[in-house]
Amino acid sequence: MNTIYIAIVLFLFLNLLVGIWRIIYGPSDEDRILASQLFGTITVIILLLLAQINDYDALRDVALLFTSLAAVTAVAFVQSSVLKKKKSYDD
Repeated sequence: MNTIYIAIVLFLFLNLLVGIWRIIYGPSDEDRILASQLFGTITVIILLLLAQINDYDALRDVALLFTSLAAVTAVAFVQSSVLKKKKSYDD
């Protein structure tokens, strides 16, 4: 069963590389924030799989922390976008 988990982790690392490419070369800010959300989600999944493989409960706590940070990041981005659009309409 651990070999399946390890194969999934490797596949997710490849997805992270695609996400990093999108963060760097994304055509818009929205693409970049979606890629960073993907990055956070994949990181959480990888941490949970590694916690399962190694039977290390602390990684589950770190995954929970990443989940909380991802939610805060999404809210901050939406707030920033709203303020930026409101400012452009006022000008």
